[in-house]
Order: sequence, then structure tokens, then C-alpha cells
Amino acid sequence: MSLRIGFIGLGNMGRPMAERLIGAGFTLAVADLDRARTDRFAGRAAMPGSLADLGRASDLVVTILPDGDAVRRVLLGPGDCVAAGLASGATVIDMSSSAPVGTRALGEVLAGRGIALIDAPVSGGVRRAEDGALAIMVGGEAPVIERCRPVLEAMGKHIFLAGSLGSGHAMKALNNYVSAAGLVAASEAVAIGRRFGLDPATMVDILNASTGRNNSTEHKLKQHVLSQGYGSGFGLSLMAKDLRTALDLAGATGSPAPLAERCIALWNAAEARLGSAADHTEIARYLEMLAEETER
Repeated sequence: MSLRIGFIGLGNMGRPMAERLIGAGFTLAVADLDRARTDRFAGRAAMPGSLADLGRASDLVVTILPDGDAVRRVLLGPGDCVAAGLASGATVIDMSSSAPVGTRALGEVLAGRGIALIDAPVSGGVRRAEDGALAIMVGGEAPVIERCRPVLEAMGKHIFLAGSLGSGHAMKALNNYVSAAGLVAASEAVAIGRRFGLDPATMVDILNASTGRNNSTEHKLKQHVLSQGYGSGFGLSLMAKDLRTALDLAGATGSPAPLAERCIALWNAAEARLGSAADHTEIARYLEMLAEETER
């Protein structure tokens, strides 16, 4: 555990993931735009004064940021950046939900500086991040991944080798498309059933014992939608961004995606209506708004 890790991004997912690494005995240096987030690690992790200093204090850097553009700025600048301090032979693990094409381009730039990059986005939500039970989808060169495996295994239960660099990010975007489509379908079904006279909670129980069961019926409808708590911890704007990434990937590969096009249009409209602070489970609230407007 002598490996020195720089960890950048201490939000809903990043904070518990960093906690898992500390718990596994790794030495961490942490950074986040929100100073209050880094302060939570006082006495347990170093807090360098700059990104370049974090690079100098690290053999390996983990990023978990809103998107690939943010990752590129943090690593390469302009201005203060991690790569200014990283030594040749260092490794970066991007665990953000980044665009796969951009990840491959970033990998080429970093390779020119002697820095290896793998992409390793995660799925499972905050609870699994806290438990160290995330699913991690990894793209990159096999020898680099194997060097990073102890770090990944401290945060995740299921480590999947998705393919070459960018494959993890491609898989994450496609996973979130399937997840988002399932949430919309389940929310629509419950809304329709309620208007017919069915009890929503009973509907969820039946779905979960039937072929309509999916992650949303099991972990989101009762917990966040029917309760009107809308507190899953994953933003609607982040889901919409991941869906746009999935559609971009469809375009880049020449793959027809008519359902994805309709689904993404719905999520884009919900993001515009509800704002960037909305939880992704509030897509159900947006569907209710559409229904109410139709009834007028």
C-alpha cells in the first residue's frame, strides 16, 4: 500500500470511494473545487495547494468529475494542472462518465508525456460506493489495468474488462441509457395505472415479481418516486449528459438508435424544465407535469 494516490473529485460518489481507499491503507492526496469537501479528509489525507503539487505527490491519480472536459482541464490545463507535476511512468484512472472518443484522444496526449491512462467508470450509486461494492467497467491496456487492480478492488466488487481505452466509458454511457429508459417506462406505467385506479405500491410489487422488473422498479420507484423524496444522489442533468454521450456513440459507430433518440429528447426536455439541481428520479415528476398539462 505504498502507492501514493491523488484523488480528484469528492462529490456524492467520489467521497465514499476515497474513503474506501483510505480504509484499504492507501496514502491519499485529495482535491476538489469545494474546500468543505476536502476539509472532511483533514488529518487522513494530504491536501496539496495546487493540482501540480498533487501530481508531484502521486504515483497514480484518480479523477471522478462531471465530464471528460473537466477531466482534461484538470489534467492538462490551461493553467494549474496535474500533468505539470506527474512524473513519467505515472498512471491516471478516469472514473468519471466521460465521452469515449475524448478519452482516447486524452490517452494519446498523456502517452506522449509517459503517463498511462485507463478509464474505469462505475455503476451502483452512493450506497454501493460506501460498501465498496461498485461495478467498475475498465478500458485500457491489460498490463496497466493489472497494476491498478488493487486500487479498483478497494472500491468495487465487480471489475469488468471492457476492452481498449475508452471502452469503459462507452459501456457506462450505454448502461445509463438502458437504465434511464427503464426508469421512464416504469414511471409511465405507474402513472397510467394510478389513473386507471391501480395502487402504485401494489403495482411496484407486481412488477418486481414479474417480467417488468428492472433496477428502477426495485430500487427507485418506492424509495424515491412514490415517497416523493427524489433523493437518489444522482442528478438528472448527469443522466441527460450520459444519454447524449450514448447517442453520440451511436452516431460515431453508424448505429441507428430510434428509441434512444426519443428517450434522450425526453430527458433533455426534463432537464430544461426542472433545472440542473434536480435528481434523476424526478423524471417521474416531469412525466406527471406532462399528464397534468394534457388534462387541462
